[in-house]
Amino acid sequence: MKKTLLLSVAASTMIMAGGDIAPVEPVADTPAVQEKTSGWDFNGQAVVYYQTADNWGNGSVFEQGPADENTGWAAAAAGIQLGAVNKNLLGPIGAGVELSGISSVGLEKDVVSGLVQSATGDLTGAAITQAYLTAGLGNTSLKVGRQQLPKALSPFAFSEGWNVFKNTFEAALLVNSDLPSTTLVYAYVTRSNHSINALSDFAKINKNGDMVHMVTAQNKSIDGLTLTGTWYLAPDMISDGNDVNALWGDAKFTMGDYSIALQGGQIDPDTADKTTAYGAKVGATFGMFDASLAYSSVDDGTVNIANFGTGVKTPLYTQSLLNQNTISRDSDTFKVALGAKALGGKFTGVYINSDLGKTANASVFGNKEGEGTYQQIELSYKTKITDNTTLLAAYINQNDDRQDDDSQNFVRVWAKYTF
Repeated sequence: MKKTLLLSVAASTMIMAGGDIAPVEPVADTPAVQEKTSGWDFNGQAVVYYQTADNWGNGSVFEQGPADENTGWAAAAAGIQLGAVNKNLLGPIGAGVELSGISSVGLEKDVVSGLVQSATGDLTGAAITQAYLTAGLGNTSLKVGRQQLPKALSPFAFSEGWNVFKNTFEAALLVNSDLPSTTLVYAYVTRSNHSINALSDFAKINKNGDMVHMVTAQNKSIDGLTLTGTWYLAPDMISDGNDVNALWGDAKFTMGDYSIALQGGQIDPDTADKTTAYGAKVGATFGMFDASLAYSSVDDGTVNIANFGTGVKTPLYTQSLLNQNTISRDSDTFKVALGAKALGGKFTGVYINSDLGKTANASVFGNKEGEGTYQQIELSYKTKITDNTTLLAAYINQNDDRQDDDSQNFVRVWAKYTF
């Protein structure tokens, strides 16, 4: 998909790549430029998505049976997404809209038992997943409406990219880059469509309150060092008068082919135990190979260290394809990743080990909580078949000694075509 589908005028003051945010130089106001940028830019993508599991040894992969029965299971969906952006709809006012359609009609009869993701909760349907206005003045920009929020700016309310289509938010996003090497962001977030449920279902991100406030500051004054700090306030999130404050910090330093990163923070409800987490990551690239080692620790607080907007993925460095539940609370986790560019794509191997405490969550697709050990091995291959077509194939083995049968095999395959 072209970048213009993903970035509005509000976000066009920054370039988001690995968490980096950089101001964009203003474009000279010439007739030629005005003619080029004043129209609508249309973009889209088509996706086919499939995943299957043997249900902790109760069946086999590629079976059609539903996940809640004592068999293996499979789920799939095909989707198409169309978007249009006009950065100069009326002077400094811009607009964007995105329509997402998802279906498994036909697939459920012979291949799968359910949808991976839906638009309206039915086997087929469409939803307006983005619809926003933008405005810019100097180094300040505003974006209001349904939109994507990036994890680099919003670690506890971000659009997740693991499913057929990304979830979006109803929010106001204000960005300013007046200070040298510094970007300041304020977000007022009200609703989100879940990354698993129907894309048309925009539920309150704060079930008991009306909104979540976010303030983020990112500084890159020192060459190679990116410092990011974020504060959230969720009024009445627990109950009337019981607010939740969340603080999160991230420091990343890159020097040539080597990198080191630190993160940490807490989610602090007024009337419940706060949850504290921290993590570290080191990485290196050696020609066609890369390697990294990450660690995270989350205590036994009340609220999971996870995305407020979905409750699914986490901002932790140990996050991988299928381990979010076992790292978000009462868990100490190591993650080792090795990558190699070969055969026109990239192969990645990951090993994860989590030591789980008494209040730890059940693993994804598991049903046993509490103390134990969770291990995950994943092998994936990602490649661009053409300039516009990307393919991912992944195999994951989950090993959870709290389950009756402690091992599960899982396969995910998707293909995306952008136009």
